[in-house]
Amino acid sequence: MTSPLEKERTLSVLGHLAMSAAEGLFPGYFALVMATGVVSIACDFLGFPIFANILVGVNWVAYVILWSLTLLRLFVYPKKIIEDLFNHQRAPGFFTLVAGTCVLGTQNAIVVDAHAVAVALWYFGLGLWFVVMYAFFTAVTVRKNKPSLAAGINGAWLIAAVATQSLVVLRGALDTQIAPSVEMQFLSLVMFMIGCMLYLAIIPLIFYRLTFVRLSIHDFSPPYWINMGAVAITTLAGSTLIMRADHWPVLPGFVPFLKGFTLFFWAAATWWIPFLLALMLWRYLVRRDKFIYEPQFWGMVFPLAMYTTGTFQLSRALNLPFLAAIPKYFIFVAIAAWLITFAGLAAHVGRVIWTTVASQGRHSETR
Repeated sequence: MTSPLEKERTLSVLGHLAMSAAEGLFPGYFALVMATGVVSIACDFLGFPIFANILVGVNWVAYVILWSLTLLRLFVYPKKIIEDLFNHQRAPGFFTLVAGTCVLGTQNAIVVDAHAVAVALWYFGLGLWFVVMYAFFTAVTVRKNKPSLAAGINGAWLIAAVATQSLVVLRGALDTQIAPSVEMQFLSLVMFMIGCMLYLAIIPLIFYRLTFVRLSIHDFSPPYWINMGAVAITTLAGSTLIMRADHWPVLPGFVPFLKGFTLFFWAAATWWIPFLLALMLWRYLVRRDKFIYEPQFWGMVFPLAMYTTGTFQLSRALNLPFLAAIPKYFIFVAIAAWLITFAGLAAHVGRVIWTTVASQGRHSETR
């Protein structure tokens, strides 16, 4: 039987862990939910249903924990939230709340056919989109002291486009056979256009920073994979709309445009992969930087899985079966990346718990 002292110590450790995790929570940690959801969807499409279903459970646990820490941070450390919102480097991470919610909804709709849950997550994601989108761009616009381009922008800014397209993808997953209202169809089409606009507005700044600004090895961080992930999810959103055109009456007139634009974004995503891989090899093999787990690594797993899913759906939307060969093998890259990153997360959490328990033990002995 556990003694009252041991119970008190356990509660003390758990409380300290929760408060510490909430205070320092990275705003972009919902990329864990994004990555896990897309890997699960890709596995379901490509014939790995058991792993796809396991990841549904994993994702719900991650989603609940991250929201609990976010709400705790909001009420206990509101100044930290405000500081992050006005920080050009950290603020884009808030868009992962939107994208994570919508990807989880799509995962539930496709993998376990939980339609009602997915609908609720779509409306929740839409509300989050309005709050985060306009809070972020207002905050970074009115900020008095702004950083230089080199210090202020990275690939994480493109999560704004990812969040927008995630709403389109989830809506398409919900209405596969029966058309939603005309207003909902129009909103989905508009969201697709907004997501394209955001990518095309932001990517020139990022490309300029990469090619004309002197950068350190730490600047070549995992968020730059969102350069590819944003166009990969745009490919998926466009492909989804193309495949819904036969029973969404608003869409047929836009199909030629959607086909051309969607293929354009898939080509862009494909172009990014060798370049980003070269940058990673340069950082970790040539410059021998240490490969240490950080939450931003989920921003690399997500694009790999999204490229797999987007290419699979593009091959169906454009009736190009030869493209299906890419996701058939790329899925293993996405799964491996998820497993390695998840192992890094588990090891990181284990170290934090061990350090906290040891610290609390020493504190108890001195009392």
